[in-house]
Amino acid sequence: MDLDTLLLSRIQFAANISFHILFPTITIALCWFLLFFRIRFVQTRDEAWEQAYYFWTKVFALTFALGVVSGIVMSFQFGTNWPGFMEKTGNISGPLLGYEVLTAFFLEASFLGIMLFGRGRVSERVHLIATSLVALGTTLSAFWILSLNSWMQTPAGFEIVNGEFVPTDWLAIVFNPSFPYRLAHKLLASALTASFLIAGLCAWQLLKGSATRGTHKALRTAAFAAIIVAPLQIFVGDLHGLNTLEHQPAKIAAMEGIWETEKGAPLTLFGIPDEEAGTTHFAVKIPKLASLILTHEWDGEIKGIADFPDTHPPVAPVFYAFRVMVGMGSLMLLVALWSAWKLWPQRHATQTSLPRPLLWTLAGMTFSGWLATLAGWYVTEIGRQPFIVYGALRTADVATQIAPPYVAVTLTAYLIVYGLLLVTYVGVLKHMAENPVKPAPEAPQGELGKAGV
Repeated sequence: MDLDTLLLSRIQFAANISFHILFPTITIALCWFLLFFRIRFVQTRDEAWEQAYYFWTKVFALTFALGVVSGIVMSFQFGTNWPGFMEKTGNISGPLLGYEVLTAFFLEASFLGIMLFGRGRVSERVHLIATSLVALGTTLSAFWILSLNSWMQTPAGFEIVNGEFVPTDWLAIVFNPSFPYRLAHKLLASALTASFLIAGLCAWQLLKGSATRGTHKALRTAAFAAIIVAPLQIFVGDLHGLNTLEHQPAKIAAMEGIWETEKGAPLTLFGIPDEEAGTTHFAVKIPKLASLILTHEWDGEIKGIADFPDTHPPVAPVFYAFRVMVGMGSLMLLVALWSAWKLWPQRHATQTSLPRPLLWTLAGMTFSGWLATLAGWYVTEIGRQPFIVYGALRTADVATQIAPPYVAVTLTAYLIVYGLLLVTYVGVLKHMAENPVKPAPEAPQGELGKAGV
């Protein structure tokens, strides 16, 4: 492998975005769980809901902080490693990133302090509104980031003038052909990730004897959310696959390991793709199933990799990542079914009693959403290569020209820092789960709270 500047820059950006995406994937949905906990407390005055809200607000604050910091670092790379990208697409990517800051980040930053520290200092109504606005902000952030990424995958609403991308239709840019599917897919992925994080940490508390009454409430909420979201994700994933087949057939060919165009293409469950030989060794196939899934016809035609001699992505990483994503998603569905089956008879009980094998399974799958999300993200981003704007701008044309050793040094530094931060984050979550602190009694409300503002 020739570790030139282009490849090192791609690896560095992949490392940065892989670390960054872990945290928004949690916070996007976790804040909606917090809003639910808060609403249930206001409705029932049951302190168990208050305990759940208090604990998971602390988790949200820690996760949000890491997401913001890593996001800022990642954005610097547009200038350091990919100056040509902003030079050529800045008329489109710049405003979309700006809208994310103006509508989402400012909303989150404005009300996060009230959400975290306003309890007992402002009225319950204001505190509830602040929580809902932070939840809205996290979703708006996903909206704008996914809009830009989807435009890079299925560009629309532009023309190229003197080598620069010039917007001609902002509605077409924002709501490009793949955007609705990618947004729905990401929001559901976040819901699953947050559900299994909550269920996993709650299961760990039950195993270690540190559970509170709020633990049982949160666990049931997460388990029932997962059983609703998992089938929806499968349905949306199918729609997303159909959209990808229409707009990015080379990516589909790599995902499925289809080398030659054929009708009634088989589904390859497992195998070892060999790009040089143009075949998949030791393939385990189900006849015609790929065509049925992707075209909804037994004899539907699917284009092969050979049809894209210079424009197909590297096959092996896309092929393997897709199977990791699907495999992990299937496992999450099965565990969600198991959990819901055991919890349904206890849905009105104050305490929950689950078999230890299920608790250990849930604890072991605390971060399963991360694995599925990263695998799906690799399918998306590697599957777009060799383009940075699909079909319109190649990645190699926008990379920096600095010497490879400089990129290697910063890449090494990023990997060390991110590795330490990730270990620390998981360790802090473990400590918080094993040593939960119950919320203190509410302090007397200030003048703002007394006024009912």
